[in-house]
Amino acid sequence: MKELGFYLQDTRRSNGVSLEEAASDLNVDVSYLENIESANVRAFKDVYYMRKLVKEYAKYLGLSEDKIQDEFNDFLFEHTSKISLDDIMAAKNKKEEQNLENTKKIQSPYTKTYKMKVKKMPFILAFIVFLIIIVIAIIVIKNINRKPAITNELKGVELYEYTY
Repeated sequence: MKELGFYLQDTRRSNGVSLEEAASDLNVDVSYLENIESANVRAFKDVYYMRKLVKEYAKYLGLSEDKIQDEFNDFLFEHTSKISLDDIMAAKNKKEEQNLENTKKIQSPYTKTYKMKVKKMPFILAFIVFLIIIVIAIIVIKNINRKPAITNELKGVELYEYTY
């Protein structure tokens, strides 16, 4: 990255552009360009923002964006390939702890939403009782509307026996 930073700095100086002028033209803070030229990678929180800024800076200076991008990608590969597994696991654990802390936020009793627990048993019992009442009502209505087995028409009819 140092070589890339020095190359960008030499190109800027050979073009006769001051650091403040380049920063104002790119709408960035002067410290960002100073950190790129001095290869201070730790000043950037986001590597992708740094990549974008290097690409814009190269385009501003009239350099080949692809060549500069390839140089930066080579640096990025070397830089990230030196990270140990322990560091990666520590960062992962730290992120998980932060996620746990974020989920355990204190809430005001005025804004906290409460979940109402619905007891199902009373509804089930009420439904069963309702069904039993309906069955009993159907049976009673059928018995009330039933006609008697012996009607008035059959009274007085005598039974004859047929003999041969």
